Amino acid sequence: MDKRIIKPVYWTTRATKDLEKTTKFYIKLYGAKKAGEIATELRKYTEILEQEDVDTTKIGSIDESFLHLKHTYRKLTKEHCKITYREGKSRIYIVRVFDTRQNPNKNK
Repeated sequence: MDKRIIKPVYWTTRATKDLEKTTKFYIKLYGAKKAGEIATELRKYTEILEQEDVDTTKIGSIDESFLHLKHTYRKLTKEHCKITYREGKSRIYIVRVFDTRQNPNKNK
């Protein structure tokens, strides 16, 4: 079996802003300490995409809200959060982060 090339996970500016918004949402729900812990967990969770034995084209599922774009976007789900990513030539891009309990219109 060929070893796949491990690509580093890269958080786009948009995904980082999404995580900030989601963290603010969590502060209201759980308080600052717990919100910070959850945000850290979400970042760490994306590291699964850098593991040698993980096929990034099969983990998660296709994110249907991105079907209109030219790349294939996949999503990971952690707790109530949807993390959307795509594989590039040399990186895996985290493009959006969204807590599914938030109003979807707020994530535009």
